[in-house]
Amino acid sequence: MKDSKFIRAAAPVLALVALLGQPAAAKEWTQITIGVEGAFPPYNSTTADGKVVGYDIDVANEVCKRANLKCQIVAQDWDSQVPGLVAGKFDAVLTMGPNPKRREVMDFTLPYARTSNTFGVLKSSPLAKLPKTGEAMSTNEKASWEPVYKDIQTALKGKTIGVPLSTSQQQFIEETFKDTVTVKTYKSSEQHTLDLLAGRVDAVFDNIVYLRDAVSRPGNEDVSMAGPLLTGGIMATDTCIGLRKGEADLKAKLDPAIQSMIADGTMKTLSEKWFKFDVSPK
Repeated sequence: MKDSKFIRAAAPVLALVALLGQPAAAKEWTQITIGVEGAFPPYNSTTADGKVVGYDIDVANEVCKRANLKCQIVAQDWDSQVPGLVAGKFDAVLTMGPNPKRREVMDFTLPYARTSNTFGVLKSSPLAKLPKTGEAMSTNEKASWEPVYKDIQTALKGKTIGVPLSTSQQQFIEETFKDTVTVKTYKSSEQHTLDLLAGRVDAVFDNIVYLRDAVSRPGNEDVSMAGPLLTGGIMATDTCIGLRKGEADLKAKLDPAIQSMIADGTMKTLSEKWFKFDVSPK
């Protein structure tokens, strides 16, 4: 999910929230416009003929069906999603991970996926030997995380790390390794992977679902994942539908639909269809 993402320019968005005033009165929702990036496979991507497909899209269509909503899904650059939501261009946005920055300006549905984050590197790189590769680890568990963090910090010293722009992955790397690495941001995850292959960055840090898909794609045979599967802290590892502040009436329509999809196994089925493993919330 994009993974998991934060608002880089929070101040302007907060100002817009204040300008818009109090939340709108409760309404009877019958149709909504949903924003999605369209460039974060397998969560979402755009086909050659302009169709947006992926896990997010299948989930959104089923949620809308169960919530008795007519939904229009619109692709737009990731860093325009939250401003577009707040300004009223969208009623909801997909692939949103709750974190403290985002909670200041928006609300969230129940999660429809739960994942982690890790590094992508070239197989020939010394960084391919980062400690605890493939092991789940929370940065909130200080006793286990601190020694691993120090080893990773040493390995990353002087390196350039690619991250998707306006994400919790970006914020995590900048805050955790700010005196150690140079951070390079990208408008899409696919762009940082191309730069990794070209040697313009030493590693990337992104959602495990994206990286698992990326390393399996033709042309990416030299890429591998490295380091622990990280959750906790600023990282937004729940994937939700983002909503404008105060629209509890819309949340009340979407949450039961999501909950029923988890309960009857639909979310698991869609997850395994797109990711080849289960990321549905338990």
